Amino acid sequence: MSRLPDQFAVVAPGRVNLIGEHTDYNDGFVLPQAIERGLRIAACHRPGSHALLTSDRGGPPLDIDLGSALVAGRTDWGKYVTGVLAGFQRLGWTIPGFEARITADLPSGGGLSSSAALEVGIATVVETLAGRTLDPVSKALLCQHAEHEFAGVPCGIMDQFAVTLARHDHALFIDCRSREVAHVPLGTDVAVLVIDSGVKHALGDGGYAARRRDCETAARLLGRQALRDVSSIEWPSLERRLPEQERRRARHVITENDRVLAFKAAAGAGDWPAAGRLMLASHASLRDDFEVSCRELDLICDAVGPLDGVFGCRMTGGGFGGCAVALVDGPRASKIEALARAACTAALGHAPDLFLTTAAAGTRVE
Repeated sequence: MSRLPDQFAVVAPGRVNLIGEHTDYNDGFVLPQAIERGLRIAACHRPGSHALLTSDRGGPPLDIDLGSALVAGRTDWGKYVTGVLAGFQRLGWTIPGFEARITADLPSGGGLSSSAALEVGIATVVETLAGRTLDPVSKALLCQHAEHEFAGVPCGIMDQFAVTLARHDHALFIDCRSREVAHVPLGTDVAVLVIDSGVKHALGDGGYAARRRDCETAARLLGRQALRDVSSIEWPSLERRLPEQERRRARHVITENDRVLAFKAAAGAGDWPAAGRLMLASHASLRDDFEVSCRELDLICDAVGPLDGVFGCRMTGGGFGGCAVALVDGPRASKIEALARAACTAALGHAPDLFLTTAAAGTRVE
């Protein structure tokens, strides 16, 4: 794609979830942040009614006919793009022909929301080309629906909200029922270390959907709309109603919601050791009750968690592989990164990809 006068670029960040895993689709609470790694989409108008897209990650180029009604069925990376474009078609938008080239420094299948970054990035390309915008919440929901229908992943709202609404130097607290958000300052006292386990996950493979079904079954058996509606106070008197598997899934969600609220309060008070302890408890719950961790993630957390200057460490994302996230002392972050690299190399038998990040802004046009 040669550079044209109307070429522009959209930057869409990835995200890590500091705490609140598998709570979003249970109408609960989450606390993610955008990261400095992500996708860059260079785009420009082209004559005609086709969208031509390429990616530096390989895979076939996409040639999408915008003049016809788009339907689900693709199995390549184009399913995310097509889903977003179809969402705009259903809103009655006319999408002009365009070319786009996507480059990324965000690992796909790493639990850092590469799919949400692609979805929200493409949605922002469409807005820019069309000269009009959706409100941010509507845009995030359009992208979530694209992932449901076209990628077959029944995700909650967290990823698309974080990639859309994040603010520099802040985490994003989301009430996934009311869709209310609050920006939580992080400051320079802490930094985030992201450690890739090297185990690629694919949420569309079925494990994610199975966990969601378990949670829905548990809520139904308890007579509640969602597990959000079960408090930790009443849980001991209710848990016997559930089969063992559903009981463990529900216990994770109920206790995780409490941990998110406690983490938010600890962050507000600058009590990072308390926040870190909540992260450690979250990982144990995801490992033992929700069963979405893996050997490599457990080894990473066991190796990094005890290091001096590390407040807490946990898996992040849907699980079954992907990344771990550690909350570390900001002034010593570079030294801690080196210690963590050595500890993970010893534990895993190879040097992992890991990087420090601050909380980044959401998707934007450059």
